[in-house]
Amino acid sequence: MNSSTLIGIGVALAMLAAAIFGSAPSALAFVNLPGLGIVLGGTIAALFIGYPISEIRRIPQLLRTVFRNEKVDSQRDIDELVTLAHSWAGADVHNVERELQKVTNPFLRTGVQLIIDNTPEEQIVELLQWRIARMRAREQAEAQMFRTVASFAPAFGMLATLIGLVNLMTVLGSQGMDVIGKQMAIALIATFYGILIANLICKPIAIKLERRTEQRLVLMNMVLQGISMMCERRGPAMVRETLNSFMEHVEDEIREQPAGRAGKAARGAAGPRATPAVAPTPSRGTGATSTRGSASSAGAAAPRGNAAAPAGAAAAFEAALRNRISSRS
Repeated sequence: MNSSTLIGIGVALAMLAAAIFGSAPSALAFVNLPGLGIVLGGTIAALFIGYPISEIRRIPQLLRTVFRNEKVDSQRDIDELVTLAHSWAGADVHNVERELQKVTNPFLRTGVQLIIDNTPEEQIVELLQWRIARMRAREQAEAQMFRTVASFAPAFGMLATLIGLVNLMTVLGSQGMDVIGKQMAIALIATFYGILIANLICKPIAIKLERRTEQRLVLMNMVLQGISMMCERRGPAMVRETLNSFMEHVEDEIREQPAGRAGKAARGAAGPRATPAVAPTPSRGTGATSTRGSASSAGAAAPRGNAAAPAGAAAAFEAALRNRISSRS
């Protein structure tokens, strides 16, 4: 189970219980079955009207994904790529085929199989880029479906409120203040339902799915980088250092380091054994990499140009890597 999802559900239930039982004279004041029926029924009806049934059927599976704890094991893919690159650099095709049977990543397995079949590198990169773009578009559409539901629910909550206000007007002149107050509360509680469903259920699910897509894009682009280096028969040490540098750079971008660690990392980067990562820049195309052998966290292309590099071995490594990318692009 995903611990963050469970924590969020627990905090939400505690907050609602404290707000309802601590402020209202009776918890039944927050129960309005007709209003809840209008919000849920209207939202579901709008969802079926706006989306095909094939996409709606995926909602239970997406909900299971939110509760499931999926770990992106990038180190395992790096180790498999290094092993395959070692055999391929030594022209040991039979060993590559044996090692390929142990690979669990289908994206990596497809790329290596194309290399074994002597497919041109340009065609391999083009096919893998297309698969990255397709995966990104599909999963973004799934997350957008929950954002659409989040926009429907408050609107139908307001609709139920308007219906309640109409009912209120019918008793305004003939009933006492106790009946009028009860009808007003029933009318307003439907808006509460709509806002709650949108901001505590649908939007968080959409955000969780979008973050999952970003992590998968990082991994797929890292694999694309390794496949491109295998096509050039790069040595296993070069493959490992390049992929590790790429993943370390991505982690630095999404996780802020403490001041002490950041300073130590900066001093270590100036040393002779530092291995800088190629800084990816986002592209506006299909979401996949735009140059062969480059990778980024969201389908980006590796940077081009001849920017001035710092002195030392780190500068020499970065310049050599950029010259390789520029010459192939």
